[in-house]
Amino acid sequence: VTAHLIFWTLIPSLTNHNLPLDIIEALAWGSNLDWGFNKHPPMSAFFPEVFYQIFGPQDWVYYLLSQIFVIISFYYVFKFSNEIFNNKLLGLISVLLIEAIYFYNFTTPEFNVNVCQLPFWSLTVYYSWKIYSGKEIKFLDCFLVGLFAAFGFLSKYLFLYLLVSIDLLFIYLIFLKKERKFDFKYLITIEVFLVVLVPHFIWLYNNDFITITYGLARTGLEQSSFLDHIKFPIIFPIIYGSVLYIFPQYETELVLITILLLAETHFGATWPFFLSKANIDHIKNDKIKLLLFPVSIIIFCLLGFFFFKSFFLMIFFIDNYVDRRTM
Repeated sequence: VTAHLIFWTLIPSLTNHNLPLDIIEALAWGSNLDWGFNKHPPMSAFFPEVFYQIFGPQDWVYYLLSQIFVIISFYYVFKFSNEIFNNKLLGLISVLLIEAIYFYNFTTPEFNVNVCQLPFWSLTVYYSWKIYSGKEIKFLDCFLVGLFAAFGFLSKYLFLYLLVSIDLLFIYLIFLKKERKFDFKYLITIEVFLVVLVPHFIWLYNNDFITITYGLARTGLEQSSFLDHIKFPIIFPIIYGSVLYIFPQYETELVLITILLLAETHFGATWPFFLSKANIDHIKNDKIKLLLFPVSIIIFCLLGFFFFKSFFLMIFFIDNYVDRRTM
C-alpha cells in the first residue's frame, strides 16, 4: 500500500508537465464552490479545493489526493475480506486483485469523479455487510451507510447502481425470503441519505436540473437504436460462453479475468458473490493460485505497457468498448 502511494504520487509528479484536465477543471469549479456543477455533483471539486487551501498550487498534492482515496478503498477492501474469510492472507490477495485492475493503478493520478467515488464504494459495501452479517443492527452502521452512500452519490450519479443492488438484496432477504425481520433502523440509512442530498436537490431545481440533462445528452440516445440494447448484451455472453466451453478447466481464472477487465469499480458490484459459503470455501482452498494470479497480471500489465504499448492500449480500448456497450 505504501509502495502504491509513493509510486503513483512520485511518477506523475516527475513526468507530467501539466496537471490532467479533470484536476484543472475540478480546481476551477472549486474556486467557486457550489452544491453542483453542470457536468458533475460537487464532491470531486470539493476535495481538490480543500487541498488547494492547505497546500497551495503544488501539482504533487493532487496526485497524492488521488492516491489517498485509492488507499482508503484498499484498506476497506482488506477489512471487508477479513470479515468474510477471517484470513489476512486472503485479505492481502483481495487488495492485490484490486491493484491489478487498470483503473486502480494507471489512471488514478488523475483525480476525477471515478477516483472520488472509490472509497465511498468500499465504505458503503463494508458497512452494508456489517448490517447484513451482524446479530444486532447498530445505529452507527446504518448512519454511516446513509452518509457514505450520499457522499458517493454526490461524487457520481452512477453510484446509484450500487445502492439499488444493496436495497434489492435487503428487500429480497426481508420480504421475499424472510430470512430476517424488518427493523426500523433500516430507515435511518434512507433518512441520512436524503438529508445530506437536500441541498444538492435544491441546487438542481434552481438550475433546471442541468447536471442530469448534461448526462442524458452525453449518452447519445438520439443516435442509438433500440436494437443496441439487445445486440450488445448478447454478443459478450456468446463469446464468454464459447471460451468457457472450449477451456472448462480455466473456469475460475476466466471469472477472475472478467472481474478484472470489465468494470472500473467492480468490487462494489460483485460483493454479493461472497454471500455464498461455497464461493468462500473455493477461494480458501486456492489461496496460492489466487495470490499468484494478481501478481502475474500486474507484471503482465507493466511489461505490456512499457514494451508493447500499442498492443496494450488496443486491449484497453476494446475492453472499454465492450464494457460500455454492454451496460
